[in-house]
Amino acid sequence: MPGPPLLDRFPESGREEDAGAAFVLESKGQWWHAGFHLTTAIVGPTILTLPYAFRGLGWGLGFFCLTVMGIVTFYSYYLMSLVLDYCEKEGRRHIRFRELAADILGSGGMFYFVIFIQTAINTGIGIGAILLAGECLQIMYSALSPDGPLKLYEFIAMVTVVMIVLSQFPTFHSLRHINFLSLLLSLGYTLLVVGACIHAGTSKNAPSRDYSLETSEMSRVFSAFTSISIIAAIFGNGILPEIHATLAPPATGKMVKGLFMCYSVICITFYSAAVSGYWVFGNKSNSNILKSLMPDEGPSLAPTWVLGIAVVFVLLQLFAIGLVYSQVAFEIMEQKSADVKQGMFSKRNVILRLILRTLYMIFCGFFAAMLPFFGDINAVVGAIGFIPLDFILPMLLYNMTYKPPRSSLTYWINVSIMVVFTGAGLMGAFSSIRKLVLDANKFKLFSNDVVD
Repeated sequence: MPGPPLLDRFPESGREEDAGAAFVLESKGQWWHAGFHLTTAIVGPTILTLPYAFRGLGWGLGFFCLTVMGIVTFYSYYLMSLVLDYCEKEGRRHIRFRELAADILGSGGMFYFVIFIQTAINTGIGIGAILLAGECLQIMYSALSPDGPLKLYEFIAMVTVVMIVLSQFPTFHSLRHINFLSLLLSLGYTLLVVGACIHAGTSKNAPSRDYSLETSEMSRVFSAFTSISIIAAIFGNGILPEIHATLAPPATGKMVKGLFMCYSVICITFYSAAVSGYWVFGNKSNSNILKSLMPDEGPSLAPTWVLGIAVVFVLLQLFAIGLVYSQVAFEIMEQKSADVKQGMFSKRNVILRLILRTLYMIFCGFFAAMLPFFGDINAVVGAIGFIPLDFILPMLLYNMTYKPPRSSLTYWINVSIMVVFTGAGLMGAFSSIRKLVLDANKFKLFSNDVVD
């Protein structure tokens, strides 16, 4: 017997008993709050990986890929906001990516596909945020006590405890002040890192610069696609509908304003971090440019106090990023398990929230400690997660919703983007997983070093 019409699968009235909608995705925000959430989701310490991505592309292709990714993602998110606004005007306001995709594409399988991809993204970013935060603590500890006994996994455990406490903020909207601070922190550490790179590049101890690519043609191809996947992950967020859900209705037009705020910050931070870091270190750039500025051997290449403040800023922002990308997981867990009728702060719901979110953070922290693959995790998540959700699905959803004529420029731009990034995603997934396998020989479980 056929199921209910797609238009009736996600009725507004059904959300009265939906704790994921009523609690986690509470709709009270303004456009600038969406801007804060978007900026935290996109502009994070992963920008310190951009010089590392450039080393697989070189100057010309690096600039080209960075610019194209920026234009395409802004266009993609703009189309997504138009689709969400269209559905809201039709009386079907979607607050979840999976519901939006299933409604428009008419496929129940798409519902579960999006859940799978978003889970991969959320978990990957959650692991990466905890891992990098632990590495930040390790950097500060090593500077103060070079021969200290504490290991990386112990710092990761400390970060996990803090994340467990912070994860008890009940709603996405309740993170707005934290995410505003996150925006300021991203500008702060970018300015500090750029200044440190300029200092390092002009000092008498400046490292020798080599911008050459790998000698083997096959290695160059794999490195290039790995770098493209990293850049895709840096620009991606995969949770725009959930961020849109935090806006107080009517939400029409508000997300576009938030996008302009976010991309203003992107223009300032992405290019400055990529250019300054790659200019100084070239093909020796580390997956975390802070580690290049603070080498294991020899003195720091910039004033220690500058790098120390930058590390603290990065550490603080990582908590915000971990929280933002955990919201979809929290919403999925609480959609059926929490009881809306008893209220957000009832004893039953608070205890349940504490247990579920604690277990989720412990899970992320455990894998962060066990598999210290920050750069490689970033590339794999970009290929299998962000490219489908941010470079392919929005174009498809727009074409299915607005039905532009096949003779129109918009239609062919969207189709071309889907085809190009499907190919890039497949190649990126292959090359990223290949590098992950190769790097697996360089470390042991619960290693004290993050593998580049």
